[in-house]
Amino acid sequence: MKLEGFGIFVKDMPTMVRFYRDVLGFGIKEDENTTNVFLEKDGTLFLLYGRNDIEKMTNSKFNYANKISGHFEIALGVESYAAVDKTFAEVTAKGAAPVMPPTTEPWGQRTCYIADPEGNLVEIGSFVKE
Repeated sequence: MKLEGFGIFVKDMPTMVRFYRDVLGFGIKEDENTTNVFLEKDGTLFLLYGRNDIEKMTNSKFNYANKISGHFEIALGVESYAAVDKTFAEVTAKGAAPVMPPTTEPWGQRTCYIADPEGNLVEIGSFVKE
């Protein structure tokens, strides 16, 4: 088996589409009022599923975390340490919730965390000092 992609289950599709498209720059072509969004980001399939739709399809009821979940992260890489700082400033200015400001970790990565509107963690990082 190989990893082809991943998805997150969303409560408010229009808000999440706008966030991933307008704040993080994902190439989403679907309308904001669609029920499921399938897109590819840098060769990885990324899906936004409406919570009601996945429950109906699977005939199951699921539990969802509220606020910042901490259950997983979406990791995005940028070209350098400076780009981590710049990207963090840009996306928080556009409305991303700051979780951890840019920090250089002992293992050599400069990284930061933001949260999307439904509390999913998004990491932005780089191992390239410049």
